[in-house]
Amino acid sequence: MNLKHLESFVRVAELGSFSKAARVLDIAQPALSRQVRALETDLRETLLLRNGRGATLTDAGRRLFEHGVQILQRVSQAREDLGVQRDAAVGHVTIGLPPSIGRRLTRPLIEGFREHLPRARLTIVEGLSANIAEWIASGRADIGLLYNPDALPALEITPLLRERLCLVEAAPARGRRTRTPLPLRELANYPLILPERHQAIRRLLQTQAHLAGVKLNVAWEVSSVPAIIDLVCARVGYAVLNASAVDASGRGSELAVRPIVEPELVSVLFLAQSATKPSTPLTRRVARLLTELIEAPRVPVRKARR
Repeated sequence: MNLKHLESFVRVAELGSFSKAARVLDIAQPALSRQVRALETDLRETLLLRNGRGATLTDAGRRLFEHGVQILQRVSQAREDLGVQRDAAVGHVTIGLPPSIGRRLTRPLIEGFREHLPRARLTIVEGLSANIAEWIASGRADIGLLYNPDALPALEITPLLRERLCLVEAAPARGRRTRTPLPLRELANYPLILPERHQAIRRLLQTQAHLAGVKLNVAWEVSSVPAIIDLVCARVGYAVLNASAVDASGRGSELAVRPIVEPELVSVLFLAQSATKPSTPLTRRVARLLTELIEAPRVPVRKARR
């Protein structure tokens, strides 16, 4: 079994798309298709069903995917172990980022790898904090950033950043864009656009509102932070987010924020790594890089000109 073909299959399965996997692997899509087809021919099994929306796993594909992830992880660990002997930051690392800050950190991370870690390979995956915690615990991701994680024996977590939660609304046509603080009890008067209940900031908000006897007016549930911000800008409703999400959106000039007070709601961003997997020179360098990027002054993302 060709490891390169196996990696191509796993990336297509993870992303559900040949085109997306081709971009991640930096190869032409026809070449990627040939690699997966060669693997299917070698195994005499159909692994993926191609359709207009992407690619889905067959039963055989699902079984191979489980093996493939573990095989590639072991190969990566073997390469890292060899690098450890030379104290070199080499190998492959997968970083999990929450969507609220993924856009702000992706480019600096890639630039940091190009400049300081040219012999290492990087994969960035985006997901909710609960998903990233699961990925790190299972070995699918090596390191990540999480908001308000639950205590898990499989994770080693370090607090990096404390941020106040704010009511986010469409900016007025005129006047101040940063407005007066909003007491939590008044949040019931606003139709809110919130992510699903298991999302970290939603859980924090829901718990504090319950303790304060405040019944939230949840008008819409939307998982995507960029989609929530688009809806707020369109004046469909209001959001509860932290400053990082507003900065990363590239639409800060269209938004106004009001810190929530009485009580003040604080979201904490943690650096998370596996508590069972030994650290390597590469993961230690990545941890330092992530810490430096989080602690650096935030520069709002500019909206691209059309």
